[in-house]
Amino acid sequence: MPGIKVGPRDSFEEAYRKFKKQIDRNLIVTEARARKYYETKTEKRKKQKIAAKKKMLKKLYMLRRYESRL
Repeated sequence: MPGIKVGPRDSFEEAYRKFKKQIDRNLIVTEARARKYYETKTEKRKKQKIAAKKKMLKKLYMLRRYESRL
């Protein structure tokens, strides 16, 4: 669970910024969105597109790695 220690000289904005950064690092918001019950068609398509792109890049990486050994 994320938490920050606020010093006596820290302003609210500074503390809030630190807290948001920590939440981003822990992927809390991303996980909450992924656990949502209903996923819209647009979100599904977007995820599929990202996954396809990732898969293609991985194949290219492996192919180039293989070719460099020859």
